[in-house]
Amino acid sequence: MEKLFSYGTLQYPQVQLNTFGRLLEGQPATLTGYVIGEVEITDEAVLKSSGQRFHPALIKTGKQSDIVNGTIYLITKRELNQADAYEVDDYQRIAETFQCNNQAWLYVAKNSL
Repeated sequence: MEKLFSYGTLQYPQVQLNTFGRLLEGQPATLTGYVIGEVEITDEAVLKSSGQRFHPALIKTGKQSDIVNGTIYLITKRELNQADAYEVDDYQRIAETFQCNNQAWLYVAKNSL
């Protein structure tokens, strides 16, 4: 199983159903050293699924005082590939360690590191 941190639209039940065909189960998690910015989405399928033109995007600051709350979901490798397709080219996937010492994948704004 893979761990995936979501802080935005992947937490929406309709986006989960459209992307994975099921509702995900997860645990609350806090990520330090990041803030949430936004990216404009132009992919029609993503726009239809989320209903939002602007999606949140993590930007690394490295400051311990900057925190982002979200959810860590357990997903399969196949579902991780489906999440990659949903997040389109405006994001890149990286691994980070959380306050709870869990390591999980997350999506950051492309070219923000």
